[in-house]
Amino acid sequence: MTLDLGWLTAGRGPGSRGMFEGVLAAIDDGSLDARIAFLFMHRERGEGEASDAFMDLAASRGIPIESLSSARFREEHGGDFATHREEYDARVLDLLRPHTAELCVMAGYLLILSPALTHAYRFVNLHPALPDGPVGLWQEVIRELIETGAQESGATVLLVTDELDRGPRIAYARFPIVGPPFDALRSDALRAGGEAQPLFDAIREAGLRREPVLLTETLKALAGGGLAVRGERIVDASGAPVDARDLTAKVEAALG
Repeated sequence: MTLDLGWLTAGRGPGSRGMFEGVLAAIDDGSLDARIAFLFMHRERGEGEASDAFMDLAASRGIPIESLSSARFREEHGGDFATHREEYDARVLDLLRPHTAELCVMAGYLLILSPALTHAYRFVNLHPALPDGPVGLWQEVIRELIETGAQESGATVLLVTDELDRGPRIAYARFPIVGPPFDALRSDALRAGGEAQPLFDAIREAGLRREPVLLTETLKALAGGGLAVRGERIVDASGAPVDARDLTAKVEAALG
């Protein structure tokens, strides 16, 4: 049975665009039995070239688009978004009520969801670290990796719950951040007195290459029945609870 997906994003960066295009490509070539039932963006037209282009892509595919500017909402509430998060999400929920989706993907969605949404839909998110790796935004993750001298990183697809970034892990992929080109960049940073921007960028680029593939492979497992979400548990085809699936080999094979 075709998996109906909702898609939530700010649509402002190459990472979020890459994940969307990766899933569309898999749908087109028949390797992913799914359709994108709606796109929700917390930016509106005119707020950025990248997000406008994202909407154009979705519109060209006939995907229904809903949007509500979080920036304008924040301004309307004196810059205090956190206190009024549930009000914003209630407005989002009103926009989404006409749409149905078995699973919603957060890909470059820069807002924390309130229970108004997490209890209405089932969401998955991609966190740019391994299951036991650093938490926080991707910038914070990479800084911690560099500061601690970590030898590998990765990305994880997880189920969204009311506890931020603590939901059950569904699948992950790992990659080394030692060896070429990382060792030379780390040495250069040490010689330059700690400036690690080239190393930072290299780690980010390695993650960006893998995140769309990991997300697509995870959705294939969910659409094909190899994995399923039951409440707040991840189960296999027999209904037995399972640990997060290591999809590193599939991701690396797809990257060639």
